[in-house]
Amino acid sequence: MRILSLILISLGLFISAGTQAAESTKKSKLKNKSSVPAAGAAYAKRPDAMAWAERVAQENQLDPKWVKVQLAQAKLIPSIPKLILPPVQVSQKNWAAYRARFIEPKRVQAGVQFWERHQTLLKQAEQAYGVPPWLIVGVIGVETFYGQHTGNFRVLDALSTLTFDFPKEHPRATERQTFFSKELAQFLVMTSKEKINPTKLKGSYAGAMGLPQFMPSSWANFAVDFDGDKHIDLFNNPADVIGSVANYFKAFQWQPDMPTHYSVKFDSTLLDMDALMAPDILPSFSLANFVAKGAILEDEALQHKGPLALIELLNGDAPPSYVAGTENFYAITRYNWSSYYAMAVIDLGQAVAREMPSKP
Repeated sequence: MRILSLILISLGLFISAGTQAAESTKKSKLKNKSSVPAAGAAYAKRPDAMAWAERVAQENQLDPKWVKVQLAQAKLIPSIPKLILPPVQVSQKNWAAYRARFIEPKRVQAGVQFWERHQTLLKQAEQAYGVPPWLIVGVIGVETFYGQHTGNFRVLDALSTLTFDFPKEHPRATERQTFFSKELAQFLVMTSKEKINPTKLKGSYAGAMGLPQFMPSSWANFAVDFDGDKHIDLFNNPADVIGSVANYFKAFQWQPDMPTHYSVKFDSTLLDMDALMAPDILPSFSLANFVAKGAILEDEALQHKGPLALIELLNGDAPPSYVAGTENFYAITRYNWSSYYAMAVIDLGQAVAREMPSKP
């Protein structure tokens, strides 16, 4: 997992909520362009697509005619199979450079504005789910710059392309194609339930949607109607966006009042770096075991009760950065399987919090 996460970070890519493998929701620079992605042939005359529509309709109690009509409007996007492939060559990782992309004045100021506009909703979400405002603000800021960059691919096209034309040269082609087939089915179930035209929704080239970039399965499992209007809208309804992100973290065992990480140093005479790095980002060490393997903790970290993980952040040619990650740090990586992503969310959210005129 460490290697996979570092590969993604080196490319400036992310894994969005609810994905089961890193490559499934990698962001692309294409996502932020205003131009419409070039489309190829429609799936209307593809026998495999129509057979899939029949089967999925039966499995999900959908009208087969409706499913076929929707799928017939889907088009192959030739750029997507190329984008979903793992990188051929990995450039050197650099946490400082990665961080600078997100913790910068314009994004911080946009975060302050978002927090100020939705202060009541953020408080309500914290009361309901135990998730602090800074974390919600940090996630939405990193994911989509507070809604400025939510993707320009039709979700129906993206998921259809990855279901019926997933690149065979991908090392996990069968597994990933199956994943996207399920996501496409869930997308049709979702749009049918919400009475949304499937052709109207746009997102990332992997089908991630809205301000929080939820995949359809995450929408089904974690999205909430936070304002009680009987509809879930993660594109235009801040209440549902905020409540859904908070609900996601509650589902992944976010613990109120627990720090996400602590600073850490090393005792060279005791240091067993291989052992400390072995569990990757999964908190696995008791405080005593962590210290026995050469980690030096101070102040409140010495009172921590739960397991810890050593988090490594590479800095190009400079020495790596290290922190001691808690179970809450790990919870953030369940939104995107990357320690770099988690630290960016934390740093952005806390940078915004420091700029708030009055801390809620």
